Amino acid sequence: MARDTRLSTDQIERYSRQILVPDLGGKSQIRIMGSRVLVIGAGGLGSPAAFYLAAAGIGTLGIVDPDRVELSNLQRQILHATRDIGRLKTESASRKLRELNPEVDVKTYSVRFENSNAAEIAADYYFIVDGSDNF
Repeated sequence: MARDTRLSTDQIERYSRQILVPDLGGKSQIRIMGSRVLVIGAGGLGSPAAFYLAAAGIGTLGIVDPDRVELSNLQRQILHATRDIGRLKTESASRKLRELNPEVDVKTYSVRFENSNAAEIAADYYFIVDGSDNF
């Protein structure tokens, strides 16, 4: 798949604060937009990580979590809202992340990340963020 080598006017505006960082610039932003990050867990740790990765313009963002949103999650899990109670966390997270940045390709895995599926799920990602709540 060919990767864009130029930023659009909207992308320059969206990512302007990052582009202005010394040693980052437009070329690095293009690399960020081509990167792939997997976040394990869409709870208290994974939610803010995924949110800021999407805001930064990560090209592909994978979210792994088997759980559903509960009322007790809402005070610390920023990807979910009251309307999401009972919904899969991956669905709720995907909706919120796409609303934040529709350019990010969000992939969801509504399963527990474990030995039997870890290699297959992680194979397409460059980085993994462990936001899981258990071993």
